Amino acid sequence: MQPRTPLTLCVLLSQVLLVTSAGDLDCTPGFQQKVLHIHQPAEFIEDQPVLNLTFSDCKGNKKLHYEVSSPYFKVNSDGTLVAVRNITAVGRTLFVHARTPHAEDMAELVIVGGKDIQGSLQDIFKFARTSPVPRQKRSIVVSPILIPENQRQPFPRDVGKVVDSDRPEGSKFRLTGKGVDQDPKGTFRINENTGSVSVTRTLDRETIATYQLFVETTDASGRTLEGPVPLEVIVIDQNDNRPIFREGPYIGHVMEGSPTGTTVMRMTAFDADDPATDNALLRYNIRQQTPDKPSPNMFYIDPEKGDIVTVVSPALLDRETLENPKYELIIEAQDMAGLDVGLTGTATATIVIDDKNDHSPKFTKKEFQATVEEGAVGVIVNLTVEDKDDPATGAWRAAYTIINGNPGQSFEIHTNPQTNEGMLSVVKPLDYEISAFHTLLIKVENEDPLVPDVSYGPSSTATVHITVLDVNEGPVFYPDPMMVTKQENISVGSVLLTVNATDPDSLQHQTIRYSVYKDPAGWLSINPINGTVDTTAVLDRESPFVHNSVYTALFLAIDSGNPPATGTGTLMITLEDVNDNAPVIYPTVAEVCDDARNLSVVILGASDKDLHPNTDPFKFEIHKQTVPDKVWKISKINNTHALVSLLQNLNKANYNLPIMVTDSGKPPMTNITDLRVQVCSCKNSKVDCNAAGTLHLSLSLLLLFSLLSLLSGL
Repeated sequence: MQPRTPLTLCVLLSQVLLVTSAGDLDCTPGFQQKVLHIHQPAEFIEDQPVLNLTFSDCKGNKKLHYEVSSPYFKVNSDGTLVAVRNITAVGRTLFVHARTPHAEDMAELVIVGGKDIQGSLQDIFKFARTSPVPRQKRSIVVSPILIPENQRQPFPRDVGKVVDSDRPEGSKFRLTGKGVDQDPKGTFRINENTGSVSVTRTLDRETIATYQLFVETTDASGRTLEGPVPLEVIVIDQNDNRPIFREGPYIGHVMEGSPTGTTVMRMTAFDADDPATDNALLRYNIRQQTPDKPSPNMFYIDPEKGDIVTVVSPALLDRETLENPKYELIIEAQDMAGLDVGLTGTATATIVIDDKNDHSPKFTKKEFQATVEEGAVGVIVNLTVEDKDDPATGAWRAAYTIINGNPGQSFEIHTNPQTNEGMLSVVKPLDYEISAFHTLLIKVENEDPLVPDVSYGPSSTATVHITVLDVNEGPVFYPDPMMVTKQENISVGSVLLTVNATDPDSLQHQTIRYSVYKDPAGWLSINPINGTVDTTAVLDRESPFVHNSVYTALFLAIDSGNPPATGTGTLMITLEDVNDNAPVIYPTVAEVCDDARNLSVVILGASDKDLHPNTDPFKFEIHKQTVPDKVWKISKINNTHALVSLLQNLNKANYNLPIMVTDSGKPPMTNITDLRVQVCSCKNSKVDCNAAGTLHLSLSLLLLFSLLSLLSGL
């Protein structure tokens, strides 16, 4: 037997995908010749016809499209196969796929004498692997099977054939792999006797692009005789997916006045078809522009990249003169490289013409008038401006500055963010008597700087004339507060001072009358005409109305205006201390046991309302003793305390001991206070003072109280 070449062992791929009607039974859709032979020349010449293919879909071949498995060839619309350039070697086999909306088919072109070129089929269809070259010792011969996706009924249909020249009698073909006995199961099957491979359902390349199957021969018991040999099924892409825009919304911005050709944004669509074919080769165009003024073609889109660029002159791209500074473009993406047979998808691109500061703000008038009452503060006038720029940007927002007429900083100006007006305010009260008129020069600018070819002109300044209205102001005391220092206890009717109030309304020649407003102790009076303040009672530094030796009173000054205005003045009298308070002692009751071994009676303390030096050190003395001498004794402890003690025990009774205490004032003040001493019976830890009176304090408690008083005095 003569050895078989791989070419003679190839599966002759003949497949006709047809959609016919009852009226087309006399026409068989597809290639009229499924296998054609070409003798390998020394060189294929560019654009020179190689052979003619005849294809018919029985419907007129409208929108007929050819695909060739080699990048070195193409098929013209009349079916002529030509080389796209001069080439000497193209491989051993070519496949031509023809398709119309009604039918499709595959033809095999066998290059007689051609040399195998690894990857030639893969180059054009981007398949995962090239046609296998059978090994010499293997009798099972397979070639890749190419099946277009989306085939219609009837199914099953034969798509290829496996050949085994040395297959023993009774042996069978067996097909395994994904799509046979693995999910999706049952998609392919093989005639176990003839080796014909068939597909049972429509395929979808976007779901599974290739199927890796395996063919083997088995004996009657199922034992493998030869194989498995890989069989690759390649799903040929059909243009069944429209381009889609997945990244919206699409919003682009371009500055007004931008040069022609400025890139605004990029539109990119996605096509799920095979990216190695024209089915996913997209072209872009602008279907519609809204609005269509000032030009219906404001923008251009690069058909391949999807870049949107401006095509009008910078003068037409003027936001202030446009009907609408926002454009909406309907962008269409079409596959099949933009051919009419291609599928389309659309999206809306919104392009915003951004503002730049090419217009300076201008005052609506050159002069503004304002009036304000003297002494008042707040906004007195709103200055209005016009600006053609975008209100949402710093190119429109105004910034105002007072450039003249405000030496005392009595005025401020701020921008109203809603209206862009300048709000001129008085921040320091104005005085009519000083100046009844003010003139300010105001400048307005934008927050953003102007573009270089635009400058601020005279219309960016305005003059504001302000008239101050006279009001009746209350008299003002000077000084305020008024301060005077006097000794307490000065005689009633003594003059303290004469207050002085002046009327700011110097041009009105008004008179002023005085009155007492607040005099908490009722010590003062004021002459309503001349403002002389004198005393109506003794001033007492120790009064509860005096705080930290200061007595405060308020006076009114009332002018003769209509209506009258009032001013308030404060008088603060600092009272110097006079030794007018005698010291007092504490406690005034004491208790002692009749048989006490410790004859200490009580620790006395003294206090004085006056200030130093009219207080301590105090002098303690027993004024008179009603019992024999040497019974009572008083001893100094410190400047404010002394100890009273017995020189001997006394009988149970009540005793009054006159204690005299004298302060250090000049002259000094003396006070005599009776100290009541109870002598009690103290037996078995019980104190009985019934015979001595009603007090029952123990001596220890009394001494404790005295010591605490001593410590607090220190």
